[in-house]
Amino acid sequence: MYLKMHLPKCLCMSVLLMIADGFVVQSPSGPLVVPLGGSVVLPCSVDTLLPVEGLEVEWKRDSGTLVHLFQDGESRPESQHQDYYDRAHFFTEEIQHGNFSLLLNNVRAEDKGEYRCKVYSDQDSDENVVEIKYVERLIVSGSNHSISPYEGEDVTLSCSVDSHIPPEEIEEVSWKKIDKDGEILVLLFHYNEIITESTPDQYKDRAEFFADEIPKANFSLRLKSVRNADKGVYMCLVFAGDFSANTTMEVKISLSTLHIVVLLLCGLAFGSASLLGCLVWRKFNSEDFHAITYCLDSLI
Repeated sequence: MYLKMHLPKCLCMSVLLMIADGFVVQSPSGPLVVPLGGSVVLPCSVDTLLPVEGLEVEWKRDSGTLVHLFQDGESRPESQHQDYYDRAHFFTEEIQHGNFSLLLNNVRAEDKGEYRCKVYSDQDSDENVVEIKYVERLIVSGSNHSISPYEGEDVTLSCSVDSHIPPEEIEEVSWKKIDKDGEILVLLFHYNEIITESTPDQYKDRAEFFADEIPKANFSLRLKSVRNADKGVYMCLVFAGDFSANTTMEVKISLSTLHIVVLLLCGLAFGSASLLGCLVWRKFNSEDFHAITYCLDSLI
């Protein structure tokens, strides 16, 4: 009888001991991929519930940098390394359910690497490792408006790569003119070399990169002595690994002051000639009319 009365209590104690005495931190299935500037959840959870009292959860980088800490029943943002302050957060309400995952916002290039989640309780400890492999977000920027140079002027078409990709990893940059019949290659940068052999004759010795700016990921194009035939849309196309991006700019050729004066003079000359011709024509027609009238009167 005594055994029957105390058996349920013994079972309860055994279950509690099992809950408190051993746990396993779940590991992710593989590395995480996240775009630069995006957010990512670093997973960390246990296979059984743990009492919050005496619980400590520590997230650290592979370098030993403290990313975040949960201790004495609450988050400890004051303990975070300054690089992660206000970027790394626990899901506080989920901790009581055994979820110690970390939200990392505004991912940077330097965030790439391994993160270790270590869980301590009064009786045991365990950890997992999460790796971040960020995805480069290739951004190519240029002017957001058209330009209207005068004939004979030199112009600069802007194109810069705004990303964390080193210039030496940029495989190709091509400047092309978008023509009604297709695309015309103006200038090419390919695997750290400026290729001029592929530049067509109309751009030979007139189209060039700013060589000193290329290490700064600036691939702007200088077009010398623009002509009326140069007007149109130009595209800067960048390739880096599996990524590509582009920017476009329209070139509109304006008439110089000399051209405008010449056109005005031509217009005035044409107008004067037209006016003189009209007066002569009217006079001639008027004299013919009087002659014809005189002949008819004579016959009558």
